[in-house]
Amino acid sequence: MFGMGFTEILIVAVIAILFLGPDKLPSAMVEVAKFFRSVKKTIGTVKDSLEEEMNVADIKEEALAYKKELLNASNDLKRVTDVSQVGASLTNLSDDILGDDLEPKAKKEPVKPEKVTFEKKETTNKIEKEETKNV
Repeated sequence: MFGMGFTEILIVAVIAILFLGPDKLPSAMVEVAKFFRSVKKTIGTVKDSLEEEMNVADIKEEALAYKKELLNASNDLKRVTDVSQVGASLTNLSDDILGDDLEPKAKKEPVKPEKVTFEKKETTNKIEKEETKNV
């Protein structure tokens, strides 16, 4: 115990009996045992609190990492849902939605707008034209 051998412990006990006397020795030993028990309990408490603090530090690091990810996701969501940016991207879209425009844009002829009228157009039957040609 405490790096002491049997003879050293025996010498300490004899000196304690001589100074304290047989009356006070048992109560003094009880007090010493209580002191060592409280020291051991305090050391255990300090050890537990240090381990808890280490775990709290790890938890804080994880929380900061999650907070950073959440802020990045929030910024991405804000950027995607920003109406002014969506409107700007819609105006930059080309007319090639279906992918059927295979010709380069420079070679295309501009489409002329048709005049819309509600007048009935004269139609000729193709069958009648073919019959006159065959005769």
